[in-house]
Amino acid sequence: MNNGNQYQNRPMRRTQHSKMGKHPKPNRHSSLIKKLLLAAVAVFVAMIIFGGGLFMYYAQSAPKITEAKLSSDNATVIYDKDGKVLTRLGSQNREYVKKDKIPKTLKNAIVSIEDRRFYKNNGVDPIRIVGATVANLTGSSLGLQGASTLTQQLVKLSVFSTDASDRTLRVKAQEAWLALKVDKKYSKDQILEFYINKVYMGNGIYGMQTAAKYYFGKSLEKLDLAQLALLAGMPQSPTNYDPISNPKYAKSRRDTVLQAMASNKVITQAQATEAQKESISDGLSETHETSTNSAKKNKIIDPYIKQVLQDLSDKGFDTAKGGLKVYTNMDYAAQKKLYDLANNDQTVQFNDDELQIGATLVNSKNGKIAAMIGGRKTGDVTYGLNRAVQTDRSSGSTAKPLMDYGPAFEYLKWSTYRKVKDTPFTYPGTDTKLYDFDHKFKGTMTVRDALIQSRNVPAIRTLQDVGISKATTFLEGLGITSKEPYNLNNGIGLYISTLQTAAAYAAFANDGIYHKPTYINKIDTNSGKTYTYKSKGVRAMSKATAFLMTSILKGVTTDSQGSGTAANITGMNMASKTGTVAYSKKATEANDIPSSASSDSWMAGYTKDYSLAVWTGYDHPNTSTGYLTQSQTELAQYYWKYMIYYLSQYSSNEDWTMPSTVGKKGTNQYYQIGEDYDETGKSDEYSKNNSSSSWSSYSSKHSNSSYSSRYSSSDADDDDSSSNDTSSEDSSSTPSYSSNVSSNDTTSDSTSTTTSASTTSTSSASDSE
Repeated sequence: MNNGNQYQNRPMRRTQHSKMGKHPKPNRHSSLIKKLLLAAVAVFVAMIIFGGGLFMYYAQSAPKITEAKLSSDNATVIYDKDGKVLTRLGSQNREYVKKDKIPKTLKNAIVSIEDRRFYKNNGVDPIRIVGATVANLTGSSLGLQGASTLTQQLVKLSVFSTDASDRTLRVKAQEAWLALKVDKKYSKDQILEFYINKVYMGNGIYGMQTAAKYYFGKSLEKLDLAQLALLAGMPQSPTNYDPISNPKYAKSRRDTVLQAMASNKVITQAQATEAQKESISDGLSETHETSTNSAKKNKIIDPYIKQVLQDLSDKGFDTAKGGLKVYTNMDYAAQKKLYDLANNDQTVQFNDDELQIGATLVNSKNGKIAAMIGGRKTGDVTYGLNRAVQTDRSSGSTAKPLMDYGPAFEYLKWSTYRKVKDTPFTYPGTDTKLYDFDHKFKGTMTVRDALIQSRNVPAIRTLQDVGISKATTFLEGLGITSKEPYNLNNGIGLYISTLQTAAAYAAFANDGIYHKPTYINKIDTNSGKTYTYKSKGVRAMSKATAFLMTSILKGVTTDSQGSGTAANITGMNMASKTGTVAYSKKATEANDIPSSASSDSWMAGYTKDYSLAVWTGYDHPNTSTGYLTQSQTELAQYYWKYMIYYLSQYSSNEDWTMPSTVGKKGTNQYYQIGEDYDETGKSDEYSKNNSSSSWSSYSSKHSNSSYSSRYSSSDADDDDSSSNDTSSEDSSSTPSYSSNVSSNDTTSDSTSTTTSASTTSTSSASDSE
């Protein structure tokens, strides 16, 4: 039995021994998890160490934050060239409200919608950051609260910007660091005070007290729950939540704030529901307080500031966000003088409040726009029509130096005494004839005499010789471009602004160097960044071209036959060109306008220091009261003269030095050394304009008559129909400033031209001197 039992037990023992002799297999899955957890912990610790180090690294270079920055308004400030304040955008009547005058209801509303743990956090809220991250990943934030605390928002408004460029890790780290410092230094009520007085509230308003006065005509203390909730919710998107322009969105935002207050248990649900029933328009003020800047000063600087704001926008800055310091190139004294000459000073006798003006003053040496006027007697309009930058009126004969004679000196190497023809002229390929203001032809004359006297036919013949392609290239070098091709008629009338004209003429003054005109010199942002703007000069023409042009344009005011003698200033080294734009014969007949009238009058010119272009005319010239009389065409000259004289008191009277590439022959005759030019050109190839019989016929016909009438029956004798005469070719009229497209048939000094550069129809030509 025992042996049997022994044998029976053996297999079991062997089995047990065999099991004991084998090692258990390791759990590889469990081991891998442990390794991954350890790696994750190590990475997490490393990230904390690295993040902490990076945080401290960025914190060391954080900008300084002072109480002055925290409490100051966030307005964009615009300065003149001397650093004096011109205007403060968005600072209109900002009323700073102290913490003891801020309703508790408003504080509760702001905290409820912006930062519920405001009174518990130390300026940075880790729970909020995690919550915002999760919400962003899951898309469940409902747009209520982001990661930034109220203190961080205050810091951002005080020393940083809201631009995308400032949403970097470095800036966020510095923002958090500064928020910790602010929270440590100031009480929660003080921080709320700073925030409430700094936030942007739309319509150029900063601060909730100012907003209360603007939107409701009351102080914060007098607003009800619904109105305070509206103001508390507006900083997130002031424009979208404007109760005046966007009442639907404003109500939605207000109701969201009220519900947040109920959820935060600072008001009951019943109070929230009752306040939500209140109309968003209840209590809104029908009138709004205006800027503290003087009304008169605003009028003086208005056109310039309008262009500065446009320039800021073009550069990518949002002035509504505030915090910019914009240093312009405005010479305020010159700006005021431009304004006074047009509005208050009786030196220039406008004698009609409807007669308008546009003028631009540019520094000849660097392109800085010193002053600009966009109109006169304009009333209380803010950022109204700026006629100084409009391009829908013909520039008249001020185009001749730019498109005709400048290119001839530059590319054809002409001298100032090169001979040109003032003989009967018909536009090639048409039956359209070109005349001057006096309806006369003077035969062969020098370039100098033709330009000083502003003769049209020599100018167009010169453009023929140059060619449209080269003339276009020359204009482009002066910052003048056209969407459509130019034609011959543009040689006596370009559709450009006084700004473009002044900048282009400045290149003649500056020995051929062109500077793109600039309004802004420097911009400082809240975040401490500085952007500087300077116009880099480019050579638009040779020194010889610039000097030859200047030598001729000096004579426009000093020569007895010059077209601008009304603007002469004895002893002043200056050069200039007139431009007047006449009506077509049909236009005068259709609108009851005298045949001697003009639609536009220009004066453009320069000294070594300044270039000034002036336009005068009526906004609606195609009416029986919208034309310039012969005496009124001189107003542009007088205005230019007295402004240049004013500037001469504060600048040099330096003359131009003849370059080594120019030679002198006689008193006022100059040529380009080592350069040859042809005495004939393209203009001599068109037989109809170069027939000796045609000129002989004209000379004999008019040799014994004054031929003072602009329209004579003899014109029809030259052609079968007077409809082919440029003085009566078309009945289309001069454009109004309200229209971007002109059907004007008038040009300069004065020939009629249409707005389109490619149009070929012309009308009577004259320089109504």
